[in-house]
Amino acid sequence: MNHDAYPDSYIREILNGMKSIAMVGASPVNVRPSYFAFKYLAQRGYDMIPVNPGHVGKDLLGKPFVASLTDIGRPIDMVDIFRSSSHIMPVVDEALALPQLPKVIWMQLGARDDAAAEKAEAAGIKVVMNRCPKIEYGRLSSEISWMGVNSRTLSSKRAPMPTQGMRLSLNRSSLGGGQTDASDRAAKNKTDPA
Repeated sequence: MNHDAYPDSYIREILNGMKSIAMVGASPVNVRPSYFAFKYLAQRGYDMIPVNPGHVGKDLLGKPFVASLTDIGRPIDMVDIFRSSSHIMPVVDEALALPQLPKVIWMQLGARDDAAAEKAEAAGIKVVMNRCPKIEYGRLSSEISWMGVNSRTLSSKRAPMPTQGMRLSLNRSSLGGGQTDASDRAAKNKTDPA
C-alpha cells in the first residue's frame, strides 16, 4: 500500500465497513481535536470507545474511558490512534495481541510510523496514516461542502444536513488527485531552497 496517497475507494471501504472504533488518546477536553473527532464520529453512528489511562473513571459523551485496548473486552473494528508518531508502535503491538484483531489501524493527522504499518499489514490489518477519519468522512460524503470546502465530490444534489446518528452516503463520485496549483507551488517551494 502506498501510504502517501490513498485511493478514495480504500478510504470509503474502511469507513463503510466500520461499526466500532477505539480512539486511543481521546480527550474529554472539548477544545482538543480528539474530542471533535470522537463526537463527530459518534454522531454519525459509529460505536466509539475512548481509550486513555489518564481519564479512567470519567466518560466522553456518555462512553466510559478505558485504560487500554485490552480493557475493552470485546472485538473492535478500528483502532484510531490520536498519539504522536513515537507512541504508535506500542499501540499497534497491543492491537496485535488482542484475541480478535481489528480490521484497521488508523493514525491521525501528523502521525506516521512505517514500521508499525508494515507490522500491522503483515498481520492482515489495513492501515491509514496521517489522515483524519472525521475529515475523510466529511469529504467523501460531501458534508464538508456545507462549510464551503471543495470536497472534490461530484453530485447534482447537495448533501443533506446530517442529524444525530445519521450516516451520509460515502459513495458519491469524487475527482482523482486532489492537487491544486497552489499545493504544487507550496510543495516545490518546500523542496527548492532557491
